[in-house]
Amino acid sequence: MTAEVFDPRALRDAFGAFATGVTVVTASDAAGKPIGFTANSFTSVSLDPPLLLVCLAKSSRNYDSMTSAGRFAINVLSETQKDVSNTFARPVEDRFATVDWRLGRDGCPIFSDVAAWFECSMQDIIEAGDHVIIIGRVTAFENSGLNGLGYARGGYFTPRLAGKAVSAAVEGEIRLGAVLEQQGAVFLAGNETLSLPNCTVEGGDPARTLAAYLEQLTGLNVTIGFLYSVYEDKSDGRQNIVYHALASDGAPRQGRFLRPAELAAAKFSSSATADIINRFVLESSIGNFGMYFGDETGGTVHPIAKKDVHS
Repeated sequence: MTAEVFDPRALRDAFGAFATGVTVVTASDAAGKPIGFTANSFTSVSLDPPLLLVCLAKSSRNYDSMTSAGRFAINVLSETQKDVSNTFARPVEDRFATVDWRLGRDGCPIFSDVAAWFECSMQDIIEAGDHVIIIGRVTAFENSGLNGLGYARGGYFTPRLAGKAVSAAVEGEIRLGAVLEQQGAVFLAGNETLSLPNCTVEGGDPARTLAAYLEQLTGLNVTIGFLYSVYEDKSDGRQNIVYHALASDGAPRQGRFLRPAELAAAKFSSSATADIINRFVLESSIGNFGMYFGDETGGTVHPIAKKDVHS
């Protein structure tokens, strides 16, 4: 039988449609040095006995140390810990110097301010293609009650804030917009006066409606990411929901993509559009996004904030 051959990036993007939490898996290596990596391929397995699993790539720099460790911990990150996720997803030499942590009862690194943590003994390691499935038996845990950090379609989100936008979407006609990005450039409609692409929806799935509209407008493949802005336009009383979205490579059939340097001199159709674009350019430069709630004149940005941490 011939095995199916898929485009790895397309398959990865499809897997990314499933919203998950974000964890950092930690252990101590043979020399007692703390090790850790970011993972969203985590799930509970059994209550009796108490089992969980996480998947680890065989190409990971932590592969040998993790698979030989007798114990490990799962730190379920809270909604303020995007910076922790990013740190442990990158090849930073001294990752643990940037977080507040302690050793658990069984010698595994436990982070402060996480939504929950689980310390485990190694139950089994199962071969699974280019990954292994690590099954752990829970020996200790704690649930802080903090909201967890979410991840879907290549972007972070906080379930509490996302829920506010979803509830708004069922109350009437909604104007949907998008900060549609392609390799750092942002898509805008219009000629001299530019605007974000937008459409309206009553009921249904806002993200699916928006994706279909953007693909018809641009002729490109579009992936809807995280919620970026939710605001009421006082002039007409309509709710506006703006998502971040990613476009495939290629020239759009309408509109154009502008780089950050070009956006600085652009003329926008409204102050709300200008505010959204200016905030996006700033947040892109520092790699830390927030979600805006308010109206077209004022509101609050709820960032997935960076925290002051120490070793």
